Amino acid sequence: MRQVLRSKIHRAKVTEANPEYIGSITIDEDLLDAVGLWAGEKVLVASIDTGARLETYTLRGERGSGIICVNGAAARLINEGELIIIIGFEITDQPLKAKTAFVDSNNKIEKLVES
Repeated sequence: MRQVLRSKIHRAKVTEANPEYIGSITIDEDLLDAVGLWAGEKVLVASIDTGARLETYTLRGERGSGIICVNGAAARLINEGELIIIIGFEITDQPLKAKTAFVDSNNKIEKLVES
């Protein structure tokens, strides 16, 4: 079994950071669905701006809103306005075709790629 890339949202802009929330990252439901991420799924979040990396879990945000809200302790590492990469993995014994959503400055999908 290997842990391999399954889902990626590339260059998403953090629209909110809420350190008082209990944790997680809230993501527009359109983005979650496009790359096959589930609510509650563990993800790796990497800041393009600072290089900070952290693990958290996903929450569904309002569909079509473009929301990317870093919550809880993660909001101490990644701030509003930063560009991030959100990565989901799968443990499998078979190669996968990962889905990557490239997004614009409003977190709308510009291109969806399977590779």
